[in-house]
Amino acid sequence: MEKERLQKYLANQGVCSRRKAEEHILNGDVQVNGKVVTELGIKINPETDEVIFKGNKVRKAEKKVYILLNKPIGYVTTTKDQFDRNTVLDLVKVKEKILPVGRLDMYTSGALILTNDGEFIYRVTHPKYEIEKTYNVTVKGIVTKEEVEALKQGVKIDNYTSGKAKVKILKIDKEKDISRIEITIHEGKNREVRKMCNAIDKKVLALHRSKIENISVKNLKIGEWRFLTSKEVESLLEQKGHT
Repeated sequence: MEKERLQKYLANQGVCSRRKAEEHILNGDVQVNGKVVTELGIKINPETDEVIFKGNKVRKAEKKVYILLNKPIGYVTTTKDQFDRNTVLDLVKVKEKILPVGRLDMYTSGALILTNDGEFIYRVTHPKYEIEKTYNVTVKGIVTKEEVEALKQGVKIDNYTSGKAKVKILKIDKEKDISRIEITIHEGKNREVRKMCNAIDKKVLALHRSKIENISVKNLKIGEWRFLTSKEVESLLEQKGHT
């Protein structure tokens, strides 16, 4: 059998994402055939080599599963929470050991994929593949055309400028002094959409991720989930970035 990089093997067995696996290898958390390895270039034979992760033998992963969840507000996107809050895994009950693909903060609802395919997680979360995430945002105040243009071109956030985004106004309610806008980004840095709105002096009142690429949660009730189709999985894996 063809050898593969250790971090890719760990990801494919659902241990963690490829990037996390690299951190664990550098930290000395992984053994191959009884020896601790700390180099990222190590390749193994999945059929004959024994891999130990934090004292536990890594076993061949079960069949790959890909799940789309319409995440409710109030759930954290993690497998275990130190504060004993509800996690997305409380909503999705399957026998496979699944991990969230990226994150939605506790107060954001909407599209979240979970899987035990580490390579898929890498492909969907790595910025170079430019997987688009679309958000419906309700903000306090009236969003102007100038502010929309600023969001499209990129706004100053913390110590960086947000990437170019697709932005359109969905609804303006002057009586209630609120606006609903749609923002599509592919970076997905921590709380990026909220920070983008703060940059144009608009407080976010509600935030919902409506779709990942063309995979939408419009037919899923909040808290419901379904398996992705093979066509949907392939469409994400084939993504090469947008021009």
